[in-house]
Amino acid sequence: MAETTEIIERESERAKVESWRLHVLIEAGYPPPLAERLAASEADLHEAAALVGRGCEPRLAAEILL
Repeated sequence: MAETTEIIERESERAKVESWRLHVLIEAGYPPPLAERLAASEADLHEAAALVGRGCEPRLAAEILL
């Protein structure tokens, strides 16, 4: 039973992190579907925001990061 609880807690924590990443990416200028893909990936969040902040098109930035 403890293993199941631990798995659920890890999944819940991961969902929270993904939700936060999604929010940051949308605020940075990524369209929601693209932000969702990036949020769920291992892409560097700070680099993703920085690329768009320096004028890179969100789709190109996602191609670079993914």
